[in-house]
Amino acid sequence: MPYARRVRWERFFEDLEDQLAAEWEAERAALESEAERLRLARVELRARLVALAHGAEAPVTLELSDGECAEARVTAVGADWLAAAEADGRRLLIVPLRAIACAHAAHGDLLRSARPIEERDRLAERVTLALALRDLARRRVGVAIGTDARILTGTIDRVGADHLDLALHEPGAPRRAAEVRGYRMLPLAAVAWVRIDAAAGVPAV
Repeated sequence: MPYARRVRWERFFEDLEDQLAAEWEAERAALESEAERLRLARVELRARLVALAHGAEAPVTLELSDGECAEARVTAVGADWLAAAEADGRRLLIVPLRAIACAHAAHGDLLRSARPIEERDRLAERVTLALALRDLARRRVGVAIGTDARILTGTIDRVGADHLDLALHEPGAPRRAAEVRGYRMLPLAAVAWVRIDAAAGVPAV
């Protein structure tokens, strides 16, 4: 009898230990799940795009505020804009983050972009759209600019705090007085995208 009693007690303690271990695992999983929900609640769109720039396996499709839709690979992310190489490889798209209406990404890339990553280029966090466009103006890069109303082509002459001056001319034509057919002053808030020749390279970030 003492032996049987001892076996029963050992089983009792083993069962109790298993039960406590299961409860601890359930509690730990719940805490981790809650911590993950809290972490995701603080994740911003820019951080997801940075992750896509550094690790996406497939191109994304960007739907923009003016109705433009482009399949491209995100190559750089500034403070409030991104650069993406279009699928044809010949053109580069510069997009203010506020102009992104929707981004289609492969499911695996979408999941990976939600994981924590370390910012690889802290300088890029401080390069605004205005600074990127000033780089294009300095280099006299020909551009096409999409707005909700129209597409304008030419060369950016100067960039202010919240607007730019555009000399209008035909795509591919140099910015010469004889080629310029007008000037426009555009609020940066009206710009949905800027398209340049990929050979011009990404603006300095």
